[in-house]
Amino acid sequence: MAGFPGMPGVKPPASAQSQTSVQPPAGPSAGLAGALSGTLPDAPPPAGDAELIKDVSTPTFMADVIDASFGPAVIVDFWAPWCGPCKQLGPSLEKAVLEQKGRVRLVKINVDENQELAQQMRIQSIPAVYAFKDGRPVDGFAGALPDSQVRQFVEGLAKLSGPTSEEEGLKDAMAQAEEMAASGDLETAIAIYAEVLAQAPTNVEAIAGLAKHQQASGDLAGAKETLATFKPEPNKAEPTAIATVRAAIELAEQSAGVSGEVDALAAKVAADPADHQARFDLAVAQFGAGKPDAAIDELLAIIKKSRDWNDGAARAQLVKVFEALGPMHELSQSGRRRLSSILFS
Repeated sequence: MAGFPGMPGVKPPASAQSQTSVQPPAGPSAGLAGALSGTLPDAPPPAGDAELIKDVSTPTFMADVIDASFGPAVIVDFWAPWCGPCKQLGPSLEKAVLEQKGRVRLVKINVDENQELAQQMRIQSIPAVYAFKDGRPVDGFAGALPDSQVRQFVEGLAKLSGPTSEEEGLKDAMAQAEEMAASGDLETAIAIYAEVLAQAPTNVEAIAGLAKHQQASGDLAGAKETLATFKPEPNKAEPTAIATVRAAIELAEQSAGVSGEVDALAAKVAADPADHQARFDLAVAQFGAGKPDAAIDELLAIIKKSRDWNDGAARAQLVKVFEALGPMHELSQSGRRRLSSILFS
């Protein structure tokens, strides 16, 4: 990938329209034109965000960027008050950085006031953005980018910084919730996950965890309400944890009326092994009764005898069972191998 001179690995300018030469507009009317168009230096960030977003000059560059990058990643935004694209990019960068809650910091450098530093960094056009981690440049770009790309850029840097202490605390709490659930104390597990979501309403792991244990406790309405708080991202696959819980809830609703009829349905299948509908209903009841291995056996039996029965209903049900169990579950993995053996035999 081509980069800025002297900065390997840094992305080249996006387009000529999204960047401006580092030289300010010439002529005596430039200042007046800038004032009339509302071109003023960016307002300082709120006091609470002063450590996350700050204006920096040449004398403090080493401390505020190079040294500081041994903690959270540091983004350096080279800008100028007269630069139109800079005014587009600046707020987008600030918003994305604040969303990371300390995992990334933003440093803003006015090239007019720090020309020597801009020359040392070989800044040829602005806005120009460098990202530093552990004392060295790790990424960057030039020109104004769409908000979605700016957010993606910042999120990538946040991953380099690792979790914050707050995130570590939430992770520990969710681990405790799973321990409670494993011991049979679903009530405490649900309470812990609810507290986590009160602090981090968009945490996918917490949404999935709470919904999973609500479903396991029989509170399907609560589980569906919790799952509805998940907001999918455009053009992104649904997280596995969410898909797993969604499938489990659907199967629980499906089996609600027949989970107590396992013996009767088993007798019906024994009397007529070719009754695929009875065998399908038996699989539904078995899963609802906590016997997913038996449910998989019955569904595979249908597929082996008539894979296209009822427009492939048995195969679709089997896939949903695998989703509800999770892709790494032993039954999902062995069941998929058995399904492949039947389909490709």
